[in-house]
Amino acid sequence: MEDVYFDERYGRLFEQIENGVAEIFEFRHDAGVIRHLFIKREIPLNLQGRRYYDLVTPYGYGGPQILQCEEGRQAELVAAFEGAFQEYCSSNYVVSEFIRFHPLSGNAEDFRSCYDVAYLRETVGTNLKAYADPVEAEFSKSVRKNIRQALRAGVEYRTTLQPTDLSGFKSIYYQTMERNGADAFYYFADDYFNRLMELLGEHVLLIEVLFEGRVIGAAVNLVFNNLAHTHLSGHLSEFNRLAPASVLYYALALWGKAHGIDLIHGGGGRTNEADDSLLQFKKGFGAQSGFKFHAGRKIWNREVYQELCVRMNVPANTEYFPAYRSVPINEFNCV
Repeated sequence: MEDVYFDERYGRLFEQIENGVAEIFEFRHDAGVIRHLFIKREIPLNLQGRRYYDLVTPYGYGGPQILQCEEGRQAELVAAFEGAFQEYCSSNYVVSEFIRFHPLSGNAEDFRSCYDVAYLRETVGTNLKAYADPVEAEFSKSVRKNIRQALRAGVEYRTTLQPTDLSGFKSIYYQTMERNGADAFYYFADDYFNRLMELLGEHVLLIEVLFEGRVIGAAVNLVFNNLAHTHLSGHLSEFNRLAPASVLYYALALWGKAHGIDLIHGGGGRTNEADDSLLQFKKGFGAQSGFKFHAGRKIWNREVYQELCVRMNVPANTEYFPAYRSVPINEFNCV
């Protein structure tokens, strides 16, 4: 599938945040072609004069993707890919890899033989293609009622493809992150938004919800071919009675239906729990369309992985992966 998460520009967008470099490993075999986008991060520990690296999926989803495969030869192709990628990792001093597989592509199933794959949680989508009226078919009765009440009260919305000014969005987004006690990772700086517009501006859809001329909610979405992804959003809590978060999604669904988008992917919750409050909220927009999100782990150099864990004084089998990053690495003590 073609999607923004598999686009090289998306990988480059997160280089600075992940302190690494986006790379693509393309494997060609007589059985087919596999393409793998990842960010290679330097591990700030010096082991016997050598620097090592680990790999991670750029924020969101991704993982290796089968682009072509002869019928009946997928297992052979994946096995050959694993061997070739092992050689790449050995030559480039790569120790481990963490993948967030794409819930819509099915690539977690394709690479179960190569990675330690684990189901994490459900994600939610809204199928626009399958229904003449996706709002009626996919949105819950209570969500539709809240949206109708908000619109009757005077709430409006506007959509802007490739916006030139995200300052209003950023103000609301940061207030939302602060209110929710979000991790520092999610406080994307101006450089991130400038880079987003520079690299992927043509795919950015800004939606704003207004009441009495004031923006009370805003969302940055990514549209790519026939898919739309909710990316970042926020709203002013004093206007919760007007359901700004629901109106944001409603506006996206209407825009997507009118512009040939087949599916909106809204993602999952903040945790892996089935009763996660954010997941339950998102299910109000996708009664018929759920997906499964898997992660993948791989230790490409077990000897060095163990040594890094010893240096960081952490057990190698801890749930956090890679284990040596489960505590902050003090670069001043890494010589």
